[in-house]
Amino acid sequence: MDDVALVGVHRLHLIVAAGADDAVCNALGKGREVILALVAVAADIQAQLDILERQLAAQKESLQNTNSNVSGQADALEAQVMQLEDKIRKCVITSPVSGTVLAKYSEAGELAVQGRALFKVADLESIRLRAYITADQLTNVKLGQAVKVYADQGTSGRKEYDGTLIWISDKAEFTPKTIQTRDERANLVYAVKIAVKNDGLIKLGMYGEVKF
Repeated sequence: MDDVALVGVHRLHLIVAAGADDAVCNALGKGREVILALVAVAADIQAQLDILERQLAAQKESLQNTNSNVSGQADALEAQVMQLEDKIRKCVITSPVSGTVLAKYSEAGELAVQGRALFKVADLESIRLRAYITADQLTNVKLGQAVKVYADQGTSGRKEYDGTLIWISDKAEFTPKTIQTRDERANLVYAVKIAVKNDGLIKLGMYGEVKF
């Protein structure tokens, strides 16, 4: 009876051991499946990441190309704007010097043509007196020399101004008919220009005298 009981116990132990082995195998199999599933998920995620990275790189390249095109278009537009601004500036005609308008050759609204004068301007604050000297006087004058200028005032008076010799002709010429020199025997004279500060009383075309 005891031997029979012992045999039954061994069989029970074997059955229990066999059942435990099956449970371990099942657990291992399920763990492997889980691991394989996780690996598959990770691979899928990595594939999706690769796709996203390629898409991002393509988007960056597209944006760079777009920025380059926009920059080129902006430069072209800026050049066009500068050209238009230059044309607008050229449409407004301004005098290159400040002064008084002596004569007008065109009226407002008329078409301005290149090479055609629109007006005559003179700086009346600084007058240039053109005088004539003889060869004997030429040796006694020099550029920058201070002189006295006398302008006619009234019927018999004259007003004195300070002047500066700014130009001497290097060629002699015959005495102009409108000029009367003290030495009427001098046939050849030299033209000179004298700068005079105008107080408003000197007018263009007035006669004057110079004292060196």
